[in-house]
Amino acid sequence: MSQIQKIAVEVKSFVSDSEMQDLRDAIGQFTIYRSVLQRTYPEHTFYLAVRDITYESLFEEPIGQLMIEDENLKLIVFDPNQEAIVKWIL
Repeated sequence: MSQIQKIAVEVKSFVSDSEMQDLRDAIGQFTIYRSVLQRTYPEHTFYLAVRDITYESLFEEPIGQLMIEDENLKLIVFDPNQEAIVKWIL
């Protein structure tokens, strides 16, 4: 018998001229949401969803890896053209 897992997902687009500003805004907003929602819905696991191109250009780089580790980010990487999840970062 499999166990049901509840998740909540914050989708971020990273469309401004500055990926670093988008990263700052996304991480800041996500950590605030996660802190509040963990108290309200402690049974949920919280994910930040980003496009595959954003993951490759930002989260595979050292600064992105640092954010994943230090902020304990769980990511869903998706391909918007195929409307498919391509990677889960737990």
